[in-house]
Amino acid sequence: MTLTRPETGRHVPAEGTAAAAEVEHARSQMLSDARPRGRRRIGADVLCEGLIRQGVDVIFGYPGGVILPLYDVLDDHPALRHVLVRHEQGAAHAADGYARASGRVGVCLGTSGPGATNLVTGIATAQLDSVPMVAITGNVPGALIGKDAFQEIDITGITLPMTKHNELVRDADDLPRVIAEAFHIARTGRPGPVHIDITKDALMAETSAAHPESVGLPGFKPTFDGHPRQLRLAAEAIDSAERPLILAGHGILLADACQALVDFAERTRIPVAHTLLGVGAMSELHPLSYGFMGMHGWKHVNRAIQSADLLIALGMRFDDRVTGKVSTYAPRARIIHVDIDPSEIGKNVAVEVPIVGDVKRVLRALRPLIAERSADARQAYFAELAEWRAASEGSSWHGSGSWREGILSADYVIGRLGELTDHDATLVADVGQHQMWLARYAGFRRPNSHLSSGGLGTMGFGLPAAMGAALGRPDKETWAVVGDGGFQMTVQELMTLAQDRIPVRIAILDNKKLGMIRQWQEIIYGGKYHSAHLPGPDYLKLAEAYGVPAWRVVRPEDVDAAIAAARATDGPALVWFEIAETQNVFPMMPAGKGLSDLIETWGEAAAG
Repeated sequence: MTLTRPETGRHVPAEGTAAAAEVEHARSQMLSDARPRGRRRIGADVLCEGLIRQGVDVIFGYPGGVILPLYDVLDDHPALRHVLVRHEQGAAHAADGYARASGRVGVCLGTSGPGATNLVTGIATAQLDSVPMVAITGNVPGALIGKDAFQEIDITGITLPMTKHNELVRDADDLPRVIAEAFHIARTGRPGPVHIDITKDALMAETSAAHPESVGLPGFKPTFDGHPRQLRLAAEAIDSAERPLILAGHGILLADACQALVDFAERTRIPVAHTLLGVGAMSELHPLSYGFMGMHGWKHVNRAIQSADLLIALGMRFDDRVTGKVSTYAPRARIIHVDIDPSEIGKNVAVEVPIVGDVKRVLRALRPLIAERSADARQAYFAELAEWRAASEGSSWHGSGSWREGILSADYVIGRLGELTDHDATLVADVGQHQMWLARYAGFRRPNSHLSSGGLGTMGFGLPAAMGAALGRPDKETWAVVGDGGFQMTVQELMTLAQDRIPVRIAILDNKKLGMIRQWQEIIYGGKYHSAHLPGPDYLKLAEAYGVPAWRVVRPEDVDAAIAAARATDGPALVWFEIAETQNVFPMMPAGKGLSDLIETWGEAAAG
């Protein structure tokens, strides 16, 4: 179909063009002007200068009264691209997706009151998933703080529990220091969101304050290198283990430790399982990659955990979706836990060998301490693991045709999407059943190609996060894989994609249900369904209204053509997959149970 698109927004010029050279010159000039020369400018200019000095090129925001002084000067700083979202929650998730895909700090903006509170869900999402983000809000003039002025809210108090650091700026002279510290804290150690709240008068006041050349925070000194004694203890445990297993978490990706993980696994001949956010840390084609663990993970992976005599947990936090009932978790295993955040070690699971440090440095330090294993080491162990894997992947719940002939199933769509994008696209999940299917069946090969809201499980994350990911990694194809429930929560960001021609392709897996709610009600609550049925709009007409090309698919044989058509589109595109309404995600670990209590089939679920 041919659709009329709205006017496009400001774009990043292509490399090598005159426009790109002009933007780079503007950035260089701004950095030069921001040197400590005593030049007077207002706080809003200082904020822009600080962002540019930190390497920021894209900010996601929505204007409002008290932050208008910043918008008034944005055109004077062309090195900063502002993306006008349709809701501040979209700005926070877009900044999050940008950070996850690019490895850089994401930035979002909101005004005071509701503009600031609308950012909260996205800030909390970033905090639980350790995503480096700086959220900037405006506040009422300093003289009005605490007087219930129009759109005043204590956003600092609201966000304190969900940020690494939080600062209210009432003096323009403080802005250079605060901005530099915010980015340093957001990206250093365990990453996370930092919130800066700036009063309107601070944005408008003149200042000659210089930007610091370095950041000194005596109270913020993360430990990067593992303790030598703990490294020796870990090496001894690894050398003596007969059934070891590596558990790779999000920390591997955050620390840029993917190659270090591969090198370590190959030297020790230890298979690697991964958490939901650890998906992509090792190519699933690697012979030592064993698969996705936990509540909806592969049975063979969970079985390996339960039979292991040593678990080497790298950059993960043993959350309840991984462990299930802690008292039954890995009953035969000693545990080595490596994490840069000491508060995570021992928090959920007892650990024999704790190592606080950057996982990349720790793995490199461990390698020479461990005996190298030959390719035929642990043959009996690997044979058993291979047998379990074959049985698990061949189960009746795996595959479209074996589920119900001729019905479009979610796992088939996900499998084809992975294949047709050569397993190289950035695939961004929303939250629900499709999130589990994506993690299991897409076949990830590249680091940071799988993005998902893990800790907070935020519905509505997928579409705006994909928008940020596409701008953070414009060299990679980007797909938002969403359910009909989560998509409808942030659907307004279709207009942002259309206006700025951001090339995000959207795959809606529409079962006309809140799928995970319906599944739990079927299995746990005896089929007593309430508020699980979710009628939606005609997504073709909706996409047309936004100016986005769209296709509808109801048969398995039409999947490939629709994906190909969407990929060929210049700009955003949408494919509406009407999938089976009652397909469940199996295996499933019921709440309160352990990894050995997985439900594998519809028959087991019906039997209770």
